[in-house]
Amino acid sequence: MWLGIGLLVLFSASYPVSVAEHGHGLHYVVVQLMWIGLGLVVFNYIVRRPLDHALKLSGLMLLLLLGLVLLTLIPSLGVTVNGATRWLPLGPFMMQPSELIKPCLVLQGARLFGRWHQLGWKTRLLWLGTFMLVLAAILIQPNLSTAAVCGLTLWLIALASGLPYRYITMTALGGGLAGVISISLKSYQRQRIISFLNPWATPGDQGYQLIQSLLAVGSGGLWGEGFGLSQQKLYALPIQYTDFIFAVFAEEFGFIGCLFLLLFLTIYMTVAVVVVLRLTQPVAKLVAVGAMVVLVGQSVLNMGVATGLLPTTGLPFPLMSYGGSSVIASLVTAALLIRAARDINLQPLSVLPVPTPGTQTRKSLQTRETSTRLGQ
Repeated sequence: MWLGIGLLVLFSASYPVSVAEHGHGLHYVVVQLMWIGLGLVVFNYIVRRPLDHALKLSGLMLLLLLGLVLLTLIPSLGVTVNGATRWLPLGPFMMQPSELIKPCLVLQGARLFGRWHQLGWKTRLLWLGTFMLVLAAILIQPNLSTAAVCGLTLWLIALASGLPYRYITMTALGGGLAGVISISLKSYQRQRIISFLNPWATPGDQGYQLIQSLLAVGSGGLWGEGFGLSQQKLYALPIQYTDFIFAVFAEEFGFIGCLFLLLFLTIYMTVAVVVVLRLTQPVAKLVAVGAMVVLVGQSVLNMGVATGLLPTTGLPFPLMSYGGSSVIASLVTAALLIRAARDINLQPLSVLPVPTPGTQTRKSLQTRETSTRLGQ
């Protein structure tokens, strides 16, 4: 359902830009379908195999994707868009390693914190240092929103694992300090924060994106303009089929449509919580927690950006925004949640003692004798 809704909204949001740039309105939808097909192949592979297979590969994949994130920092390799260098060229397309690394962080975070008490400090510090390097590399791009999502996901996995609160508190303070330092050093991020506080002060510059998004959301009214009838997407709203796709959705489906979208996300989150509560294996439980945070949490953050509740950042809406890296990462994350849910049926059952044939025969004879006496 989520994927279907996302494709419909993407078709509407990208149609005018696709016609202007490529001469037909289906370009972005067709490319998205290609990435979805690739993502579903990986999705099918994950849900049909034990979760241990993905967990064993998570460390190697995390290090490989960390290397790709570091490659984006090399001027001759990284592609800069809107002031941020987050992409690597992949033929006619572009790959965003910081998006693909999210499911790997979920897996490795669950693997580390789920077995925390079984590991030595050397292993713990090695992987904690790797996580910090990942977040630092993403911050340098700069990509504060993705770094925040990754850091929050790891933090919530650690919290759900039952780690001592002093570790959790120190990590939260360290993450907040890292965010403040990044904003202080990067004028690009600092200007985004300032424009978020008062976008009307610079309506033609830093505040332009948020103002146009708010106009789109407000134009939807109660019932919306109707599917495909958004006006802001035609001329004013920037990057309407990626970061601000929710603004198009809000304009076309209105306040009622937004409530239904929130209800859908709430139901999805509730089912994920039920999965978490029913799982008994610690690592699988933490994988479900991380997958839920990435999918639902990132969706809520994207909606917060589009409605002016959060600073304007480049954060896609999972399974809705255009982008191959984003849709593949979202499908892999959803597959991890489904695989964890399937593991509920694989929990060890209580084994009842099986009587020996002689014992069974004696019990049968005693039962017959008792029945005969009662009959008499």
